Amino acid sequence: MKRENWQSKIPSFLLKSAIIWPLIIALLLLIIVIGISATVSIQMGFVIVGLIVVVIGLLGFALVQMLTALSEYILGLGNQIKSVQSEILLKMPIGIIVFDEDDPTIEWVNPFLQKYFYQKEIIGLDINDLDEEIFELYKEFREDPSLKAKRFQWKNAHFEVTYLRDEHAMYFIDATKYGIIAKNADLGRIVIGHIVIDNYDETVSSMNDRRKSMIDNLVTSDLSKWAKNYDSYIKRLDDDHFLLVSTYGQLSRMEENKFGVVDSLREKTSKANTPLTISMGISYQEKDDVIDVDDISEQGQSNLDLAQSRGGDQVVVRTKNQKARYYGGKTNPMEKRTRVRSRQIANTISTMIQNTSSVFVMGHDYPDMDAVGACLGIRRIAQMNNQICYVIIDESRINDDIERLLVELRKDESIAESIISPEQAEELMAQDSLLFLVDVHRPSITIAPDLITPNRPVIIIDHHRKGEEVPDNVLLEYIEPYASSASELITEFFEYQNQESEPIKRIEATAMLAGMIVDTRNFSLRTGSRTFDAASYLKSVGADSFMIQNLLKEDLTDYIKRNQLIENVELISGNLGIASGGDKDVYDSVTAAQAADTLLSMRNVDASFVVYLREDGRVGISARSLGTINVQRTMEELGGGGHLSNAATQISGVTVSEAVEMLKSVIMDKDEEDE
Repeated sequence: MKRENWQSKIPSFLLKSAIIWPLIIALLLLIIVIGISATVSIQMGFVIVGLIVVVIGLLGFALVQMLTALSEYILGLGNQIKSVQSEILLKMPIGIIVFDEDDPTIEWVNPFLQKYFYQKEIIGLDINDLDEEIFELYKEFREDPSLKAKRFQWKNAHFEVTYLRDEHAMYFIDATKYGIIAKNADLGRIVIGHIVIDNYDETVSSMNDRRKSMIDNLVTSDLSKWAKNYDSYIKRLDDDHFLLVSTYGQLSRMEENKFGVVDSLREKTSKANTPLTISMGISYQEKDDVIDVDDISEQGQSNLDLAQSRGGDQVVVRTKNQKARYYGGKTNPMEKRTRVRSRQIANTISTMIQNTSSVFVMGHDYPDMDAVGACLGIRRIAQMNNQICYVIIDESRINDDIERLLVELRKDESIAESIISPEQAEELMAQDSLLFLVDVHRPSITIAPDLITPNRPVIIIDHHRKGEEVPDNVLLEYIEPYASSASELITEFFEYQNQESEPIKRIEATAMLAGMIVDTRNFSLRTGSRTFDAASYLKSVGADSFMIQNLLKEDLTDYIKRNQLIENVELISGNLGIASGGDKDVYDSVTAAQAADTLLSMRNVDASFVVYLREDGRVGISARSLGTINVQRTMEELGGGGHLSNAATQISGVTVSEAVEMLKSVIMDKDEEDE
């Protein structure tokens, strides 16, 4: 190791000659005094005293010189520090702006920040007049005493901004490099998607090998080209299943393009006389989360299940903590449920009913014929399995047609005893009671949401496209958007019940058939061969068409109200009709739905929306379309749901006029997206 010079350890001001020589002389005199004192005599006393005085004088002089040198050293050091500070303020990549004590007037700005204002003289200006973004940041700091620092993107640069409250100054630390790194990390988050060809097995089962190979090549080629355009990896895992791996930056591009591959593939296969659709479920790593590929993949699979339960031909993008984003879903769903699945569901339901203490069933708030008919169907299936079932209906929240149906139902004593209110249900239900939700799967719009608890087993039977809101403890979920109605789904279960038990009653069959008629608009919409099979069965067990006609008759008052709604119609986007009632005029949901159906029957109207005030104070919107416009997506934006061609929502805390403007805004936004 190199030996250090001893002088380097002594401060420089102590090495000055004005200090060193007096100290050396004083030291020599002190040695002389000590030597003389050893042989001291009276005669030498005066000499010693004189020498001591000289020593003290020399030491004092040296001390004065030392203090003077120390002062000069400290002063020089201070000047040096100030010089360094000035250099930092002027040359370091840190922007400083000092404001007036009382207002946002600029008192000083350093050169680093000045360059962002292109040599413009800004001292003395109000920052609000100079730069609105910095002014908003300044206001935010001033209004929130707890806020001391914030990230700020400005002039294509990233800054860490610190506000010194006492000095009225803002420090801008250039963090652009770190911002770029953070942005790249954000765009590089992992994305995993599952892609499935809808109804693949059913579609190719009747094809010869050559045609099947041609369709496979078409689908694989299109998906591969699409993935390559987005720098993504795609791998075929099975005949109908593909795995997609990408990044968040590329996912954003896919979303900007609205996943156009879904539409293009459908169109190409249609031209080849083999219409195929695909569904995708995509998830991605959330910000600041540790990468967990298994979790991301599982969420992607869950999103795929949601896309298929909504009818397929669409993409669902969602993480665990974010709302789902939907793309596609522009076509009516194709039939995919089979008799085998229907039998499996029926047998499972029978087993669950037999193994529970009690059964309860309810539909959506303000139930229609399909909801009540489906409830009666579940009640009959429970009885076929030797179990009592209670039908929950809030009679203070029903429409006229349901009120007339209840009058007929109460003519049967056993049915009358099983119809209870939500309050009675709460008293009768045990924690392990089995609860059916029919014609609905969203807890918030059921007759009694409070009855749906995390520990109570729930079975869902619904024909509406699945949304994100579902109960926590679902034992069985049978959501088939391909079906015309919940009554159709439940009617198919009777074939697989104990045939020796008491069969379905005439009034029950009538209510279920009425539900199918209402939901299909007299079998003109959303019907398939299974729909007519179910209707035929209900007729064979006694469904009364004349009674249905009487139940569905509308009062003259309702007829007039419906026409009043239609009078106030406005056409937007050329083919969308919006009708609305007054802010204080109350209408029931049936009248509104009939008005929407009537509007849809007019020329040049491809979709209709009826906005009205409900009895509960909320504003309802009933939406219908001919199938070319997805009204379900529009209603989902406003908190509702339904089918592609039949949907609705209820909005709280707004007037009818405000709801109309909200609806127009959503429609316009969707028009812009489609462009």
